[in-house]
Amino acid sequence: MRSSNPVFSRRGFGRDNGYAGFNTAPQAGGPAVATQANLYAQPTGNPYAQNPYAQQQYGAPPQAPAAAGRMTIDDVVMRTGTTLGVLIVTAALAWALLPVDDANIGRSYGIGIGSALIAMVLGFVQAFKRKASPALILTYAAFEGVFLGVISSVVDNRIADGAAMQAVLGTMAVFAGVLVAYKAGWIRVNRRFYGFVMAAALGFILLMAVNLLFAVIGGGDGLGFRSGALGVLFGVVGIILGACFLALDFKQVEDGIAYGAPREEAWLAAFGLTLTLVWIYLEFLRLISILNSD
Repeated sequence: MRSSNPVFSRRGFGRDNGYAGFNTAPQAGGPAVATQANLYAQPTGNPYAQNPYAQQQYGAPPQAPAAAGRMTIDDVVMRTGTTLGVLIVTAALAWALLPVDDANIGRSYGIGIGSALIAMVLGFVQAFKRKASPALILTYAAFEGVFLGVISSVVDNRIADGAAMQAVLGTMAVFAGVLVAYKAGWIRVNRRFYGFVMAAALGFILLMAVNLLFAVIGGGDGLGFRSGALGVLFGVVGIILGACFLALDFKQVEDGIAYGAPREEAWLAAFGLTLTLVWIYLEFLRLISILNSD
C-alpha cells in the first residue's frame, strides 16, 4: 500500500508487507502476502531487494546489525532535525526582518507568498525525483520557513496575540500523541486505515478547492468553509487528517528500515515528515485565527 504522502509513495516504502515495524520476528500466523510486487516489479515484494541487507524472500527482514549504507532510525531523526532546523531558522529570520505593520505588510506578505510558491515547486520537483537531493530538500525548507515566518507574524501581530506559539505547541502535542499511540499499538495502520484517510483527504482537498474557487469568483470566504462554525469544524478535521498522515508516515519509515532501505532514503523520510508537520501547523494557525477573529 502506498502512503498519502507523495514523497513516500514515489520511493517504494511498502505496506501490508508482513512486518511489525522494527520487530524482526514474523507476525503470528506467518508472513502476509507481499502486495508490493506488482507495484515495483520486485519478485520478492521488496523494493530494495538489491540491497544486501534486505529480505530475500517473504517473511521477516534478516536479523542483521545496522551497517553502512542502510537507513536507521537515527538517520531519519538527524535528517528530520536538520530539515526542521533550517525551516525554523528561516522562519525566525523572516519574522524579525519582514515587519507586518501597516507600512510594510504588503511587501512582507508578497515575499511570503512568493516563497510559498517557490517552496511548492521545489517540493513537487523533489517528490518526483528518483533520488533524494539534500540540497533541494533544505532549500525547500528555507523557502517554506520564510512563508511560515511571515504568515505566523501576520496572525500573531494582527489577529491573535500568541497564536504562533499556540500553533507550535499544538503541532508538538499532535506529533507526540500520534507517536505514542502508534508505538503503543493504539493506531493500527492497515489497508482499511489507509483507504479511509485517503478518501477523507481527497474530499477535504476538493472542498477547499471549491471554496477557494468561489472565493476568487465571488469574493469573501467563498462557501464559508474557512470562517465561522464551519471554519472551526474544517480546521479540526484538517488537524485530525494531519495526525493520520503522521501515522502513515511513521509506518512508512518503519517499513523502509525493515526492508533495508539505503541511507539516503532518510532524507526523503525527513522531507515527508516535514510536509506533514507544516500541514498540521498551518491548520492550527488557521483554526486559532478563526477562533479569534471578529
